[in-house]
Amino acid sequence: MKMTERQFTLIKKQLEKLTSQECFYQKKLEGIDIDAIKDQSDFEKLPFTWKGDLREAYPLGLKAVPDEKIVRIHSSSGTTGTPVIIPYTQKDVDDWAVMFARCYEMAGVTNLDRIHITPGYGLWTAGIGFQLGAERMGAMTIPMGPGNTDKQLRMMMDMESTVLCATSSYALLLAEEIAKRGIGDRIKLKKGIIGSERWGEKMRRRIADELGVSLYDIYGLTEVYGPGIGINCDHNTGMHYWDDYLYFEIVDPKTGEPLPDGEVGELVITTLCKEGAPLIRYRTHDLTRIIPGECPCGSKFPRIDVILGRTDDMVKVKGVNIFPSQIDEMLKDIEGASSEYQVMIDHLDGKDILTLFVEIEKDANAYAMEHILGDAFKAKIGIAAIIKPVSIGELPRSEKKSTRVFDNRY
Repeated sequence: MKMTERQFTLIKKQLEKLTSQECFYQKKLEGIDIDAIKDQSDFEKLPFTWKGDLREAYPLGLKAVPDEKIVRIHSSSGTTGTPVIIPYTQKDVDDWAVMFARCYEMAGVTNLDRIHITPGYGLWTAGIGFQLGAERMGAMTIPMGPGNTDKQLRMMMDMESTVLCATSSYALLLAEEIAKRGIGDRIKLKKGIIGSERWGEKMRRRIADELGVSLYDIYGLTEVYGPGIGINCDHNTGMHYWDDYLYFEIVDPKTGEPLPDGEVGELVITTLCKEGAPLIRYRTHDLTRIIPGECPCGSKFPRIDVILGRTDDMVKVKGVNIFPSQIDEMLKDIEGASSEYQVMIDHLDGKDILTLFVEIEKDANAYAMEHILGDAFKAKIGIAAIIKPVSIGELPRSEKKSTRVFDNRY
């Protein structure tokens, strides 16, 4: 993606500011002549920032403004180590609200909608981000947070919620509960804004069909504001992102070299206006591509593809690299197989053993499905797996992100 003149000006301004004061980036960019950065190719020689840098800056090493300008902090979950603390100024919070409101508008949500918010509140960026955008737009918000499905459904009916904000896992759980209780005629939902985890086409179809809604992928990450930095439109040709606030690059995950538009690689993000914790060339680990050309919707904002996976999602079994997205893709075309699966990897008697649990439809023949799924897995992935068909609903559902791959070898 070619950097615009405005983007370059904002990046230079950020670099000059960050290297002239005591902060994380003054140390990170030590020895680099910022005045010598004259164009996009010079910028692309700057070092990447990665999550390890951000963890080392714990607790407030990323702060690039005085304490009195910080109005809030958010944090990553910290499940894989030291959490990342991101400080926000009032301008950061306001900018995030503007971007999130754009996401709702791109999805056709208006201030007449009633927005039912199920992602978590607190240090996590999700719930409060969905609320900020809805309030900015002037819509009624129903800030439920996660859990208590009985209460969720009662409020959804009584408040006549029209927009559901959720992870794909929780949206599926709610859809299944609505069907099980036979209350579909009392649910007024029209749209689902789904974020936080990658989800396959089969899961998308199930949620859309069971809830009777149009679905939209919302994108974001804690380190870069939170959810709300990109979303797909009704044409569903990728996710529009807000290039007046963010600069996106796609790089080769192994070499770090920039890739041309249309090629799949790792998304790298630079913030253009962020004050509290600006980021320069941040490696997200998300795999996607820049979609060239204009969208049929007419929006001037560029697009990336839906997130195809993560560079750290990959597991290696018997010398073969496996991504969860490959299993999503495989299940999409198998009649009788659900969208829900789990992979268990064990090491027994000196050998790796991969077991794939897949939920199958009620009227599907388990014995036949075992063979169909086994053949499809071997053809798609290249190795054999033990296949265990299970009934719909047997695999756990989650209010947050679902864990699909369990590697028990280590």
